[in-house]
Amino acid sequence: MSRILQIVNAIEGYDPDALHVEKARAAIRACLAPVTETEHLPVREALGRVLAEDIIPAIDVPGHDNTAMDGYAVRFADLGPGETVLHEIGAALAGQAFAGTLGRGQCVRVTTGAVMPAGADTVVVQEVVKVRGAKVTIPPGQKAAQNVRIAGEDLKKGVPVLKPGQWLRPAELGVIASLGIGSVAVRRRLRVAFFSTGDELASIGTTLKEGEVYDSNRYTLHGMLTRLGVEIHDLGVVRDDPALLEAAFRKAASNADAIITTGGVSVGEADFVKPMMAKLGEALFWRIAMRPGRPMAFGRIGNAFLFGLPGNPVAVMVTFYQFVREALLYMSGRTGDCTLAMLKAAAAEPLRKVAGRTEYQRGILFRDGGEWKVKTTGQQGSGVLRSMSEANCYIVLEHERAKVAAGEPVQVQLFEGLA
Repeated sequence: MSRILQIVNAIEGYDPDALHVEKARAAIRACLAPVTETEHLPVREALGRVLAEDIIPAIDVPGHDNTAMDGYAVRFADLGPGETVLHEIGAALAGQAFAGTLGRGQCVRVTTGAVMPAGADTVVVQEVVKVRGAKVTIPPGQKAAQNVRIAGEDLKKGVPVLKPGQWLRPAELGVIASLGIGSVAVRRRLRVAFFSTGDELASIGTTLKEGEVYDSNRYTLHGMLTRLGVEIHDLGVVRDDPALLEAAFRKAASNADAIITTGGVSVGEADFVKPMMAKLGEALFWRIAMRPGRPMAFGRIGNAFLFGLPGNPVAVMVTFYQFVREALLYMSGRTGDCTLAMLKAAAAEPLRKVAGRTEYQRGILFRDGGEWKVKTTGQQGSGVLRSMSEANCYIVLEHERAKVAAGEPVQVQLFEGLA
């Protein structure tokens, strides 16, 4: 028995002929391992990469108590229950500290980000004071330490702020830069090879022959993979020829961490893809209780994990986002929950649904007054790629659920911001 089969057989409820979506995710995740190789990059080039080291501040941020507003730095002890008149003795600007020390009854004019003058502990915003010459009148109602940012309030010296496995977004780059760090260790990019299979597929730029269709799957896959920041190897269209398929699989497995194919995994298809997968490595063939995207293969060829997706365009995108995306992020070294977030909305119309499978209907989420509602894009066939273009979300109808009445709450996964 193969190692992968041993792992998935140990999962409770594993049934390759009627596999629940959650069980398929669990089976895939149990077999994967993240890449371990790292590289150092300048901070500006690390966007979208996965951190491979702890970021531990060598300094406090901010490095000194400073002002959060334009106004006047004062000693709170000087302020009375009514108006208080103080004497202005100087100014502190961002990058230009006040050299003296505040005494009783004194204040210093400050701008945002200036070092708090010695002796001061509170900042009164300039909009509420009255100024006449060097006399500054402070109104009552001030609070101690207001409008002051304390040294180390953002980041403390010696306290880890970012950990390995974190996805480096713009905010993380800013945090690293605020510590004066110029380069970081990141996991290397995951290498993903993919190709389409089928004699009926034609490449863009050629004239269609009778019975042929242009291959769209490689373009949607390329777009989805690009969003994940992986290293992409497009091996094109591979014909239904055993020698060509074997050569493509061997080439992909020689350098890639993951291989994605489209087509050739359905029951009854007259293809060579399934036997070639089984010949070259470990391959499991699943019928997942979902729509669209029921047939799927998962396995390993050499050191590369294999994802065999259906051939229909919508099914390719649905299975990629429900299974492959999360797997690739995990293999890239990302920690935390990488599953797509679910939101709730009210069904704007009745939805047809058969219990016993999870459905991913293409939907349009919109505001109706103060309520979020969702409706389908219309025809939901797995070959209707237009439905994905018109949609801004998936309507996710759970395995046990049957038809949905208008007004009932349903779960949605948003497309915008999907990565």
